[in-house]
Amino acid sequence: MKLVAGNSNLALANAIAGYLDVPLCKADVRRFADKEIFVEIQENVRGEDVFVLQSTSFPANDNLMEMLILVDALRRSSAKRITTVIPYFGYARQDRRTAGRTPISAKLVANLITEAGSDRVLTIDLHAGQIQGFFDIPTDNLFAEPVISKDIMDHYTSNGPLAVVSPDVGGVVRARAIAKRVDAPLAIVDKRRDRPGESEVMNVIGEVDGMSCLLVDDIVDSGGTLCNAADALLSMGAKEVSAYITHGVLSGGAVTRIAGSNLKELVTTDTIETTEAVKNAHNIRIVTVAGLLGEAIMRTALEKSVSSLFA
Repeated sequence: MKLVAGNSNLALANAIAGYLDVPLCKADVRRFADKEIFVEIQENVRGEDVFVLQSTSFPANDNLMEMLILVDALRRSSAKRITTVIPYFGYARQDRRTAGRTPISAKLVANLITEAGSDRVLTIDLHAGQIQGFFDIPTDNLFAEPVISKDIMDHYTSNGPLAVVSPDVGGVVRARAIAKRVDAPLAIVDKRRDRPGESEVMNVIGEVDGMSCLLVDDIVDSGGTLCNAADALLSMGAKEVSAYITHGVLSGGAVTRIAGSNLKELVTTDTIETTEAVKNAHNIRIVTVAGLLGEAIMRTALEKSVSSLFA
């Protein structure tokens, strides 16, 4: 087995390498003066089972191109099998045509990854599960549920009655799975989005009075939805509101918005590299998925079941 990391999230790549006790493959990934990407694999990978570790987070296009060029370099170096490990699949929100003359960018990126030479894909919490079908190669969509559920059990089960809350109707399946794991009731925030990046909370479906509420979602970007949902839950009598998110995009002024909100705590995983602003925020905490990804990589290499991780 060989692990090759791009520059998008070296901290997570090193943590995965530590879990597997396999050093990262020596590779030179740098830029020419005009920012064109250059890659050179500095170890022999002929006949090897290679895993490329790269999130397509900000800057999304640079990190995507870096990943594609890494895969191409490995294919041309005669790697036996190339598995692209994408902790955060950045174009997953563009999974359908929402208006006339718009692209389906998730399908385009799936085609690019396949054509570059990937033999399989490993990712976490796709924004839309059907994106697995956009790939013509085996694709494993892991779930952050075990990591999030364990953290909830460690930090919140002693705080009195809990309610797991989906911030919108589309996230109900994810929230229900975590509610079942932690044996808590489920509630739903019904919201109306007037334009991209903005949301207006309309109603709360379910009982939250006197409960510690845990909002569960896959992506936090601007943070507006979470902050509005927290206000709505508190107005309905919730004792306190925290949030568990898989991918902390946190663009623009999201960190400042969350720091000044009524959220007691935002817990996110390290699928996206943690910025200094996030590290310094008083109410944002990071949990790692290195063990989850490391175990899935090991099982893939040994041709063992990956789905049994979530049984």
